[in-house]
Amino acid sequence: MIAPTVLDTFRLDGKVALVTGASHGIGEAMAVAFAQAGADVAIAARNEDDLQRVAGRIAGAGRRAAVVPTDVADAPQLQRMVARAAETLGEPDILATVAGTTLRKPILEVTPEEWDRLLNVNLRSVYFAAQAFARRLVDRQAGYGKIINIASMTSYRGFDGSSVYGATKAAVVNLTKMQAVEWAPYGIRANAIAPGWIDTPLTASMTASRRRWVEEHVPQGRYGSPEELAGMALYLASSASDYCTGQTFAVDGGFTAGNPWPSLPG
Repeated sequence: MIAPTVLDTFRLDGKVALVTGASHGIGEAMAVAFAQAGADVAIAARNEDDLQRVAGRIAGAGRRAAVVPTDVADAPQLQRMVARAAETLGEPDILATVAGTTLRKPILEVTPEEWDRLLNVNLRSVYFAAQAFARRLVDRQAGYGKIINIASMTSYRGFDGSSVYGATKAAVVNLTKMQAVEWAPYGIRANAIAPGWIDTPLTASMTASRRRWVEEHVPQGRYGSPEELAGMALYLASSASDYCTGQTFAVDGGFTAGNPWPSLPG
């Protein structure tokens, strides 16, 4: 019998993953990466047409896909989402809570309705999706599970016009720690990824001047792609990261490490 290698620990053969926000961008890239590593994948979002397209990519990787149309802002739908994934593919071992939305508005202009909308999508959905996922693991004494949450640079740094988004993403970092500590006795690991500026629908509306600012302040000098987060997601979903929990990993081209000096004479 051949002993498993380090590379083998990155495989997800026999696992079932559930990814929210999987109809495009980061969620799509993660779902496809999980399938390429051997997992069957349940994909959730509001747009069923886009989910069907992603399901085709999962099938192209030789794995089963389950399309689960879900509005994560509606808490009761989260219970049904996890149950539907289990009914279709088997009990999920991996949960990636990628669904999110943003708001660019000064603090003095934010309305309570806008506050509630962002908290429902970016924080409440993360909380209750993980609750539904973990409850099933605990009830059946699975002894193993992986949660991957999506934080942000705004979890740590202030940016004008991003107060509500940043508040939700800072909370995700702390929630990830709470999940890690509370569910460690059940073999559940929880970690988060803090993306930098990634080319997704959330950043597509940025002006040319803002894009130039990003390129000038990110040490690598560019936006990242959703696929460049997929490797970190695969690590956190796999047994390669079994001794890692409660952590948030920046994938940001070096932005949180520091910024380049401006070009100065002399």
